Amino acid sequence: MFRAIAAVLRFALWLVRRVLFGPRRKRTIPPASGPTMTLPASFQSVAAQAFSIDAAVQDAQQGAPPLEQKPQRPRKVKLQYRVALGGVVLGTGVMMLIFAIMMVYYTVAFPDPLALRNAAHAPLVKILAADGATLAERGAPHEYISLDKMAKALPAAVVATEDRRFFDHYGVDPVGMLRAMFTNLRAGRFAQGGSTLTQQLAKNLFLTQDRTLSRKIAEFGLALWLEVRLTKPEILELYLNQVYFGGGAYGVEAASERYFDKSASALTIPEAALIAGLLKAPSKYSPAASPGAARARARVVITKMFDAGFISDAQQTQALAQTLVFNEQKVAKTSADAGYVIDYVLDQLPASVPEDQSGIVVETTIDKTLQRRAQEIVTQTLTQKGEAYGATQAALTVLDGNGAIRAMVGGEDYAESQFNRALKAKRQPGSAFKPFIYLSALAKGMSPDSVIDDAPITIGGWSPKNDNGQYAGPIPMRRAIAQSINTVAVRLNQDIGKGTAIDLAERLGIKSELHDGPSLALGTSEVTLLEMAGAYAAFSNGGHAVAPHVITRITTESGRVLFAYQPPPNAQPIAEADRIGALNDMLNGAVVYGTGKRAALSDRPAAGKTGTTQDFRDAWFIGYTAQLTAGVWVGNDNGKPMNRATGGSLPAEIWRQVMRVGHEGLPPQVLPGTVAANPESEASVWGGLASGSHLPRVVEAKEVLPWRRAASTEPARFPVESSFSPPFSRVSPRAAHPANGIGDDFIEKALATTAGDDKSPAHVAAQEAATAQSGKFPFSSWW
Repeated sequence: MFRAIAAVLRFALWLVRRVLFGPRRKRTIPPASGPTMTLPASFQSVAAQAFSIDAAVQDAQQGAPPLEQKPQRPRKVKLQYRVALGGVVLGTGVMMLIFAIMMVYYTVAFPDPLALRNAAHAPLVKILAADGATLAERGAPHEYISLDKMAKALPAAVVATEDRRFFDHYGVDPVGMLRAMFTNLRAGRFAQGGSTLTQQLAKNLFLTQDRTLSRKIAEFGLALWLEVRLTKPEILELYLNQVYFGGGAYGVEAASERYFDKSASALTIPEAALIAGLLKAPSKYSPAASPGAARARARVVITKMFDAGFISDAQQTQALAQTLVFNEQKVAKTSADAGYVIDYVLDQLPASVPEDQSGIVVETTIDKTLQRRAQEIVTQTLTQKGEAYGATQAALTVLDGNGAIRAMVGGEDYAESQFNRALKAKRQPGSAFKPFIYLSALAKGMSPDSVIDDAPITIGGWSPKNDNGQYAGPIPMRRAIAQSINTVAVRLNQDIGKGTAIDLAERLGIKSELHDGPSLALGTSEVTLLEMAGAYAAFSNGGHAVAPHVITRITTESGRVLFAYQPPPNAQPIAEADRIGALNDMLNGAVVYGTGKRAALSDRPAAGKTGTTQDFRDAWFIGYTAQLTAGVWVGNDNGKPMNRATGGSLPAEIWRQVMRVGHEGLPPQVLPGTVAANPESEASVWGGLASGSHLPRVVEAKEVLPWRRAASTEPARFPVESSFSPPFSRVSPRAAHPANGIGDDFIEKALATTAGDDKSPAHVAAQEAATAQSGKFPFSSWW
């Protein structure tokens, strides 16, 4: 192989030199005096001899020595053309060299594809919801079936439907790619794919499902490698034995058993056509989801088989006249609308389940009803309002206070796209990242009523702007986060110290890389939806970080436990209880009075934060109650800007509908660290905005004085630095550390509190809030 590479490289260099500099000139040696040596006559043609004789006679008659004719030099090619041609030749040589290196690398890095024939059979995986109901059965055990044992109509149907030029191309079909491109341009959407069966096999065997350029390039290379390594029948055989056919069936044998209760060797033409038709959209055309759509798709495949010349006219007529009968008992063992969750569950199995098990039972945390309704809500909302907002995709995940995933929706329709946007799509969260900034500031000693200046700010030539282009001047933190003021978040991020917010976010479970800088406060670092929802879950449970999980236990069919989920050790909370209560109070205000109004629940307190990125490319809403946390993302896969879709529009609406379903039958609870509000406290804090509001509101719990905090609460993992100096001139009396000296009024207040004041926490909070207001900050002028 290496000799071949060297030979190709030497040839390419020689060819480039020949094109650029031309052939080497040979030195002419003058003829020596004496008789000229000629070849024997027997080696010369008659014409040559005659020509030589005639020329000699003519020269003798003229008496003149023969003239020596100079050879004509070929006309020189212009330099630019030679350079261009040389570049083409050199590029071709380099590509050939790269191709040879890729073939060597793939041979070393990847196993022999034919080893799959003897690989251990996948176990039958039965996936259960939290209540024991069956979500799906995957990986039904079956024997690997060779191509010569399959019904002849089966591979014919697959080739006619998926890759009609399969036997004519070399793994990559440029004609098919161009045809698919023009079809998609004409339709204005993704209507046809250009991948060959070889490319699909390469992707399924060795690559992920991510839609990235690097993955597509690797797919091309692996497809060529498979074509060099295997024959066409071997490629087709491997593809048919491992591809997913919906309903939990991988491979044609499993699909035949699932849908028709027979082997793939006994399939009829219409049955083979139905199985081949599933490849376009396994869940959409599966008999488990839509028997009518499955039969209609089978008729389309039969027509394509006739057009390709695989069946005769009589066979087509007979196949179209037959009625397909499914194995209803086996088909029903799959729950609709759970495709994204099932894929996620299966992704967690390899590290936990031995390969020698014939059948296993996986118990999950999924609420089957909530999962079904969540998928329906996402799909219906995008269908009804997505076009108006310019949004084509959405994702959602719901967790409880322990991090157990109750529902997960990875896109509008699993049948159309199996890419799970809740897990794999990294997007900028926008203002949904701000709670990490505010909680860091609270842990430094600030309070919801600490006053920050909303004014223009420039850092290193960068000047953040507010969404409305206006500035309100000095405002309390609770109003800044409710109104999602950008300048305040940036000032806080600068003042809490470099790396402080990133450290907090990482301890809350954010694993994506966060870039420290002034724009961090505005959510410019990309994260996943599950990461954000998992981090917010800590706010709902009192400050304890969670690990999102979906599997609770895995057992064999006989009941032997193979895996049992163990919650992480009960670590110290990420912040003190009163700081979590203060954040819950502020984020509740964002839902009741701020940008997240459409997410408000009428029967229980809720908190959350909207997020909208530049040019409306991404819209988020992450929110929670005391029982559940949910995150919603809305946008487009290609990053195309939407039509002014904000986190407070579609995401907030989807969140509210899903959370209503999730809380059915659950009693209302206040958010950790808070107590119920009363009209007096609402009027003192929010002014005219409190009038007419009947939504559940909360206020933070009664302040724990600094010298009593150590005895009454657990120590915070987040350090509180006494050297922190807030960047404002006036500090609310509700701040943990007073800005002015301790006078008699402060001592009297402290003694009254420690002596067992019988006032309610809400009343104390209202008095403090009223003192903070005291007519100094007319919020109604800017709200």
